[in-house]
Amino acid sequence: MNSYEDITIVISCAGKGIRLGKGCTKALIEVNGKPLIIHQLEQLDKCDDIRIVVGYQAEKVIETAKKYRDDITFLYNNEYETTGTAASFSKGLQDSKEYVVALDGDLLVNPDDMEKFLNHEGECVGGCIPTTDNPVLMTINENGKITEFSREHGELEWTGLAKLKAASLTPGTHHVYMMIEPLMPIDVLEIRTKEIDTENDYNNAVKWVNNGYHD
Repeated sequence: MNSYEDITIVISCAGKGIRLGKGCTKALIEVNGKPLIIHQLEQLDKCDDIRIVVGYQAEKVIETAKKYRDDITFLYNNEYETTGTAASFSKGLQDSKEYVVALDGDLLVNPDDMEKFLNHEGECVGGCIPTTDNPVLMTINENGKITEFSREHGELEWTGLAKLKAASLTPGTHHVYMMIEPLMPIDVLEIRTKEIDTENDYNNAVKWVNNGYHD
């Protein structure tokens, strides 16, 4: 048994990544010589239940991921053009383990922070210093728990990374944070991440990874 035997990982890779303009889904963009999805899988080597939700360029994503490990479960979000990440995440909930981790296919996480996150006892969500345009922000109470998601105010930016009890979740179709709202308050861990939405994001992420996942 490994140290993550009670965790199911769900990576949402269904979207087109139109804003980035690379002509491929963001899971396949090259970051320092390897696809983004491989960077993610390398950090999840100790996890034995990984589910990747595919849509746009599904076969290419499957082929790329299978070259790294052959025990991944692939699920399809065929409505990826009209639904959000919650729809993809919800595909991975059936018959999952006690905890389910939501991970967006465009997110790079500092490896030390990912390990800290996976090892956290109980439920938690990942937050970072606000950097993106129009972020979803999190209000955090004195006990370090999130009490509200907001576009207007909050201490940290929601990263899309969450570890949640599967039995508590109700499937959704829009945003994962909307699935989390009924479960609050939940522990918040501040983590170092880079989300890739635009060409500028991509260039910054490449530098960041090349610098050992540090700014």
